[in-house]
Amino acid sequence: MFTTMFWILAVWFVINVIWMWFVMDNSNLEKTFAWINVVAIVVGFWVYFAATKVGGIDTWFNALNYINIIVAAIQFYIGYHGIDKSSHSTHQA
Repeated sequence: MFTTMFWILAVWFVINVIWMWFVMDNSNLEKTFAWINVVAIVVGFWVYFAATKVGGIDTWFNALNYINIIVAAIQFYIGYHGIDKSSHSTHQA
């Protein structure tokens, strides 16, 4: 269970980070990814502390959990704060 969940979370992390950068202007998708990431974080820490550590990947598993926290925080910031592109436009009067 430990190794399987690690690889599931690792694949989710890669997909999540790639899509996060492609949809930065869509706050609804960022919020959705952030909340899914919260579930992944909870599951990740639960498996890390509850399952028997095998395969010598426990350090990587723990690092992945903490990096997911950072990614979720960025996604929540983008999702709820938003990126206002209208203030960066070059409007001439």
